[in-house]
Amino acid sequence: MKYVALPFTETRRLSFYLAMEEYAARHFDEPDYFFMWQVEPTVIIGRNQVLENEVNIDYCRSHDIKVFRRKSGGGCVYADRDNVMLSFVSSEENVGLAFNRFINMVLLVLRKMGIEATGTSHNDVLIGNRKVCGTACYHLNGRSIVHSTLLYDTNMDHMLQAITPGPEKLEKKGIQSVRQRITLLKNHTSFSLCEVKALIRDTLCVGERVLTAEEVSGIEQLEQQYFREDYIKQLQ
Repeated sequence: MKYVALPFTETRRLSFYLAMEEYAARHFDEPDYFFMWQVEPTVIIGRNQVLENEVNIDYCRSHDIKVFRRKSGGGCVYADRDNVMLSFVSSEENVGLAFNRFINMVLLVLRKMGIEATGTSHNDVLIGNRKVCGTACYHLNGRSIVHSTLLYDTNMDHMLQAITPGPEKLEKKGIQSVRQRITLLKNHTSFSLCEVKALIRDTLCVGERVLTAEEVSGIEQLEQQYFREDYIKQLQ
């Protein structure tokens, strides 16, 4: 599986990486591609979610947390530079098989780190009974795009408050419940985040495809759709 590499090192907005998945699915010929990315504090809502019901918009504005909608289903996710986002673009059209392949790849990496993890019927990865990686998927041009958030570390205050619409849901009991459902990879390994990323790439990928300036321009054109207010706020 080829790793898709960027010809620059600066961090882009989350929308760029979502468009990058699309571009690979639309234009690349090999069966499977993979890449990793990190973003400044951002909330990502699922395809069918109502923005106002899922996001504490005032909190996000006051803490400079961006908000974008993705084209896959599933729940609301918070991401920042302390965790890593994984993107898998596959020629596998069967959703169940695409998810299964991806989950098994994540499990393989974790087991190489000496961590016993399991997959669930909801396509999450658990360490013990706590979630460390969640996934979502959608189809495009006969391909499956699977993406996930691997929680190495995160700003817990932002995670708990940015995706919570009202103060009534910030009661102590609710915060404790969230903390009890998730775990951070850093608590289970001595690997740094950079070492984790290197292990993922070395385990899953052979060779790389560095994007050309023309391809980056094409991705930037696709990215424009994610900025539209009617798209971010769409109701389905």
